[in-house]
Order: sequence, then structure tokens, then C-alpha cells
Amino acid sequence: MDDASQNLRTPANFMKDDDVSQECKNLISSLPSEKDFTGRKLYSYQGSWYYPNTLQAILNFQTHFQARDSDIILASLPKSGTTWLKALAFAVVHRNKYAPNLESHPLLSDNPHNLVRFLELDLYVKNQCPGLEELPSPRIFATHMPFQTLHESLRDSPCKVVYVCRDIKDVLVSRWHFRSKLVSNYSLEDIVEEYIKGVCFFGPFQEQVLSYWKESLVNSNHVLFMRYEEMIEKPEAQVIRVADFLGCPFTEEEKQSGIVENILELCSFGNLSNLEANKTGTSTCGIPHHGFFGKGGVGGWNNHLTDDMARKLDEMVEKKLEGSGLKFE
Repeated sequence: MDDASQNLRTPANFMKDDDVSQECKNLISSLPSEKDFTGRKLYSYQGSWYYPNTLQAILNFQTHFQARDSDIILASLPKSGTTWLKALAFAVVHRNKYAPNLESHPLLSDNPHNLVRFLELDLYVKNQCPGLEELPSPRIFATHMPFQTLHESLRDSPCKVVYVCRDIKDVLVSRWHFRSKLVSNYSLEDIVEEYIKGVCFFGPFQEQVLSYWKESLVNSNHVLFMRYEEMIEKPEAQVIRVADFLGCPFTEEEKQSGIVENILELCSFGNLSNLEANKTGTSTCGIPHHGFFGKGGVGGWNNHLTDDMARKLDEMVEKKLEGSGLKFE
């Protein structure tokens, strides 16, 4: 086994159960539990499934996080375009500080997950009070928590939340590729069954997507709901949309100068995945940098899922989303 494979097989801190307070242990003892694909226990809290250390981090976050009005939080399910969204948001917000076509841009020398860190997988899993008050504004964070869990700590702050969703079939296949590096004999049938049951890390899929979708409808100034497929199809329009929402719109002069295209090129899958910084090393959340880069396409599930698998997933999502106004083509 090479070093890269070994690094992936070593559980990250957030997957463990070795740093849990007595308060969290008491809570865990009252929660529903199921085993994940590795045999580790997941626990259901506020409608989502977590490992003990992750749950402890969420409790730390909910107790100690103080939102600023200028904060930006990027939300998603794993394998839904998180890395790309982090890179784009960082480049857009800091474009006046770092020209995107210069060799000194942080995205050329560091992984997006180190520049925009996860709240519950990184910052609060390591420290009950990680010193976030010392960071300059605007602070950009990321999360995989559903909106109801995140919202408890925003305390009615008008800070901005950007959520990106992706077709469940592409999410599932991407997650399967990643997990297959962790556990041998992990089949597509296994993960399809897991997704239909809804018991997976940060799942169920539909409930999380709906939590952000519904909030975006009633509070569009607070939550921006994005689709990964639209980001792929019309990237320029979507980047402009993000900048407008975050309160740092592109000027006509910037658009004419090609700044939007430069940011898209800087943050493109082809550029980021080929950088040395993303081929080696491990992120601050404990995942090897290369593990964040799959193929990043749309419709790749066609090459892996059977017609019956796809039908079951589509029917499940359609049933869960019925009446919400949200549909996946």
C-alpha cells in the first residue's frame, strides 16, 4: 500500500470517539445509533448522523461560536462541489487583495480546505474555543451541518450562507469512489442502500437539502441556494451571482477586464487538481489533499449505477421533495 492510500485509510480526528466530554457521552447514550461502512458508530442528532468527535465539535460550535454580520458560511453535503465553492468564494471575496492571475495567490500554494476551514470537521473538533474572534473580517467558514443545526449558533445574524447541492446520484458515486479507498469490498449496492436508508455521515441527503432550500425561499438575503450542475453549465453567471449575494459585486470595469474569467481559470478543476499543493500533504481536517479531487463532472453516475439503482434513488428523492418546489432533473 502506498503512502497516499495509507493516509486515506487512517481515520481523521472527526471520525473518532476519543475526545468526547462527559456531557457529550451522556447525550450520545440517549441518541439513536447505527454503524457506518467501516463499522464505526454514527449517532443521530437534530436530524443528521455524526461520529462522536464530530458531535462534540458541533456542541462546541453551538456553545461558543459568535457570528459576525460579515461572516460567510459555505454549506454542502460531502462530494457536492465543496472544494470548488470554497475556492471560488475565497477568490471572489479576496480578489482585491490577491489578483487571481498572480503567482502569489494562496490558492496556487495551498488547498482550498486549508484556506476555508470546516467548523465541525476542523476548527471545533480540535479546540473548544479555536480563537476565531482574532480573525479579520470577512471570515469564511464551511460546514456540512443541516441548516437547523447551523442556525442555532447564528443567533439571528444577517451573515451570509451559501449552499450548494448536487444530484444525489453523482454525490453517491463520488462518495463511493472515495470510500473505496478506505474499505475494500465496499460495493455500490452498499452505498445505494445506505443512501436510501438515510443513515450516512451528515445524511439523510433530502433532509439536508430541504433545510437550506426552505430557508432560501423565506430568507433569500441570508441563504443562497446553488446547484452544482448550474455552476458547471454557466460558471460565469454563477460566480457573478455569488459575488452579488456576498455584497462584493463585480464592477463593469472588472467584468470588462476579464477578472471573472481569471477567477474561474484559477479555481478550475484542471488547474487546482494539477497543482503540487493539491497532490501532496494533508488538510487541516485530516484528509489528504488529493482526496478532495475526483472527476468533478455531471452525469458520471451513468457509468456506474444500474437503471434499477438510479430509479430507486430518483423515486426516493422525488417522494421526499414532493410539494417543496425543488426538483432534480
